[in-house]
Amino acid sequence: MEAVIYWLKLGFISFGGPAGQISMMHQELVEKRRWISEHRFLHALNYTMVLPGPEAQQLATYIGWLMHGVWGGIAAGVLFVLPSLFILSGLTWVYLVYGDVPVVEGILYGIKPAVTAIVVFAAYRIGSRALPNNLLRAMAVLAFIAIFAFDVPFPYIVLMAGIIGYFGSRFAPDKFKAGGHHGESKEIYGPALIDDDTPVPEHARFKWSRFIVYIFVGLFIGGAVMLMLFMSYGWEGTLTQMGWFFTKAALVTFGGAYAVLPYVYQGGVEQYGWLTGAQMIDGLALGETTPGPLIMVVAFVGFVGGWTKEIFGPEMLPLAGLAGASIATLFTFLPSFLFILLGGPAVEATRGDIKFTAPLTGITAAVVGVILNLAVFFAYHVLWPQGFDGVFEWFSLLIGAAAFIALFRYKAGIVTVIGACAVIGLGYSLLL
Repeated sequence: MEAVIYWLKLGFISFGGPAGQISMMHQELVEKRRWISEHRFLHALNYTMVLPGPEAQQLATYIGWLMHGVWGGIAAGVLFVLPSLFILSGLTWVYLVYGDVPVVEGILYGIKPAVTAIVVFAAYRIGSRALPNNLLRAMAVLAFIAIFAFDVPFPYIVLMAGIIGYFGSRFAPDKFKAGGHHGESKEIYGPALIDDDTPVPEHARFKWSRFIVYIFVGLFIGGAVMLMLFMSYGWEGTLTQMGWFFTKAALVTFGGAYAVLPYVYQGGVEQYGWLTGAQMIDGLALGETTPGPLIMVVAFVGFVGGWTKEIFGPEMLPLAGLAGASIATLFTFLPSFLFILLGGPAVEATRGDIKFTAPLTGITAAVVGVILNLAVFFAYHVLWPQGFDGVFEWFSLLIGAAAFIALFRYKAGIVTVIGACAVIGLGYSLLL
C-alpha cells in the first residue's frame, strides 16, 4: 500500500520532464527510502533509455514490477500517468473555452525558467552518478555536440554509444561497469531492500509461458479497443485513426517526447488537421508545466482533435475531447508496459554480465549529453522567446538562476521551487 501511495503522489508532483522525474525517483527511492540500490536503479534506467517510449514512466513501471510483480508494475506505470491525463484534460478544456488568460500566462512565465533549472540540475545529478570516469564524460560531451551542433538523430546516437560500450567492455572493461559509484553508495545511503546482491525474485525470472501470456494480453487489449472503434466509427473515424496513429508514434519515440514531436506535429496538424500549429506549441507549454511525462502532450493533441472534429456532436465537446485524450494516452503507453514486462527478466538476468551492461552504460553516458541539449533548448526558448533578434528575458534568467540555486545549494523540493516561481511570475506579469 505504501508503494501505491508513493506512485500516486509521484503522478501529481512529477514536474520537470523525464530528467526531473528520474532525478526525483532517484532522490526518493535510492537516497531516502532505500527501496532499490543505485547500481540496480541505473541498470534499469539504462534499459529504459534504449526503449521507444517515455523512459521515466517505464523506469517507474520497471521498479514497481521488480518490487511487487506484474500488478506492482502496472500500478506504478498507470498511477504515474493517470493524474497527468486528468489534469491536462482539465487545462485543455480551460484553454479551449477561455483562450488566453493573463493570469495563466503569468504563471507559465514563472514556471518555464524553473523547469529549465530542474532539467539542468537533473543533468548534473544523473551525470555525477552515471559518469564516474573521463571516458564516459567524453561520450556525454560528444553526444551533446552530435545532437546540438550536427542535429544527429537520437537513435543514431544511442546506436553508436551502444557499439562503443560493447567494444569498450573488451578493451577497457573497468571504464564501463554499470552504476559507476554503486560501491560507494552503500556507505552513503545504507543497505537497500533490493540491493546490489539481492537475488532476482521469482516473478522477474524469464519463463516462456509468462512471456507468451503477456504478449497475448497486450495485443488483445490493443486489438479489442481498435476493433470496437472500427465497428463503431469505421476505419476513417477520428478515434480509430487516433488509435492507429498513436500506436505508430509509440514505436518511434526513441529519445523521449522531443524526438517524437515532429512526427506528432506532422500527423496531428498537417495530415489529420486535429489542431493547428499554434495550438501544438501551446500544448507543449502545458505539457512542460503539468506533472507526468512530457509525451503526455499526446493527450492534448487527442483532446483538441476530438473537440475540433466534434466526434459526438456540437453539444458534447468536452466528452469528445476526453475520449480523444484517453485513446491517445492508451495507445501511446500500452507498448511501454509490454516492453518492461517482456524485456525485464532478460535485463535482470544479464545484470552481472559486462558484455550486456557495458553497451547500456555507454548509452546512459550519451543520454546525459542529450539531457544537456534539452536544457539548452529550454533555455533558448525561455530567454529568447522571439529568437535572438527579440528581447532578452532578463527576469526569466533571474528566476531560473534562483531556482537552480534553491535546488543545488539549499536542496529545496521541486514542487516548492515550481510553486514559488509560479507566484513570482504571476506577480511580475501583473506589475507590467
